[in-house]
Amino acid sequence: MIMDHTIELMRYCKSIGLDLAGVADLAPFKAEKACFPENLLDDYTFAVSVGIRLDDEVLNVMTDRPTPRYDALYQDVNARLDAAAENVVQWIRGKGCKALAIPASKILDASRRHGSISHKAIGHAAGLGWQGKSLLLVNPDLGPRFRLASILTDLDLTPGVPVKNQCGSCHACADACPARAIKNVSTKDRYATCEEAVDLDKCNRQLNEFGKLPGISHSVCGVCVIACPFGKKTRKKLSHGK
Repeated sequence: MIMDHTIELMRYCKSIGLDLAGVADLAPFKAEKACFPENLLDDYTFAVSVGIRLDDEVLNVMTDRPTPRYDALYQDVNARLDAAAENVVQWIRGKGCKALAIPASKILDASRRHGSISHKAIGHAAGLGWQGKSLLLVNPDLGPRFRLASILTDLDLTPGVPVKNQCGSCHACADACPARAIKNVSTKDRYATCEEAVDLDKCNRQLNEFGKLPGISHSVCGVCVIACPFGKKTRKKLSHGK
């Protein structure tokens, strides 16, 4: 009998400092060929989505642009995620199964800012949150205030259930976007294409401009992260279509 290691794995993820962890079935991703290269998922059946929250003290002093502290936090959390993902890989391999870590922020297509597979899409399939109007994954408790990495595996696991979208009529991220790139388009599940929700050309131009600011070493923004009412310690009473 094949043993389901899901509970054991979730406990391990928590023990190494991960704030979020869930399992996604890779079958839909294989059907849509939603990865690069196209054969990336051939040896795997599930993906483990893992996340580390961003520091509220850094986020809460931001306004309409990234700060040097946010830039440093972004890099630090990505590095911690990559190290944790490698630990998960070794844990899975210790069970005699295959595992491959997908780094938190490795861009393969600069024009679309795409990696080998979407961490947000995997996180959504794993039940960690819903896809917000900014395309960020929004967790009911943390909002979009976290970073993600993914681990592909053939270890027998139980996938999570996607969370119902709770953005409703809220348009805080669209109003705050300095590039006016977020289109304020709603979805019940997920967007068919990224362009349906966000003008990626406008977003990329703004990211590149922010990358020229003093103390900013990467193309980062974070404004839509801080604008989202979900995840804030004190949330104003906004309508989210509940």
